[in-house]
Amino acid sequence: MQSTAFCPAHITGFFKANVSESEPERMGSLGAGFSIRDGVVTTVHARPSQISHTSITTSGYAGDVRVSESVAKDILQLCARRYHVQIHHEFTVPVGYGLGASGAAALSLAIAMNRALDLGRKQSEMGRLAHIAEVRCRTGLGDVIAAYHGGFEIRTEAGAPGVGILKKAPLKSRVVLIGFSPISTRRFITEQLDTINGIGGGMVNRLIKTWSSDDFQEMSLEFARHINVMTPRMSMVAERLRQNGIGCGVALFGETLFALVDHIKEQRIMEIMSEYKDAIILRSQVDNLGARLQERAGR
Repeated sequence: MQSTAFCPAHITGFFKANVSESEPERMGSLGAGFSIRDGVVTTVHARPSQISHTSITTSGYAGDVRVSESVAKDILQLCARRYHVQIHHEFTVPVGYGLGASGAAALSLAIAMNRALDLGRKQSEMGRLAHIAEVRCRTGLGDVIAAYHGGFEIRTEAGAPGVGILKKAPLKSRVVLIGFSPISTRRFITEQLDTINGIGGGMVNRLIKTWSSDDFQEMSLEFARHINVMTPRMSMVAERLRQNGIGCGVALFGETLFALVDHIKEQRIMEIMSEYKDAIILRSQVDNLGARLQERAGR
């Protein structure tokens, strides 16, 4: 039994965390972001076994598999039989750069295991399990529900797929991501919630009036400066882009800038960034489909 699923990476521009609920499927975040056509492809091979156990391998960028281990364990508890499950994650985005890689791994795994084990569960239930695992491991709050739906989204009520509420709009923009180094999401979720929540909720209300990607990028920069995640390198590059008429935002949480652009501005960014040899540059497009079963991920 084999199945493959793809989940897009997701970039959060700003958010307000809700971790006060007693049920993890109701925890999460309000906020805004978008999904991209790069992410995580997960292939699952399953066969009956005397004991249930899993093995996880990765390729592409190095990946943290703690969240995937949690998802696999929860799903195997739903099975009437025992299985040996081989899991392979292909990461096409770096982990720790604010691109929702752990959530993409968890959600693509849940969808692929549902098919490979012939569980017949609703995809929203698989999304809920992936969301709970992310909350449990403190690696994300809103990435799973956002990547589940895809597109440019505003999350208006926190929670897992089927519980939280978001509004979504298709977006045809090119995306350029400029990453310098990873940042611990766990640390920010643990230490900086008061600062984060003081500004994020108001931004949701502002953006829902305009649905402007330019406004979204401006708010993302404002949010990042307010919670003090802008490093000198990020500020320098953001200013260079501004001087060239290019807006950008910050992918949370990573030392990573994003720009939603047309082809001409994309080429100009590449010219500017040729001077920065220490940066990881990823060029993609907005993914409007969300997480899905497939044989292979396509651009």
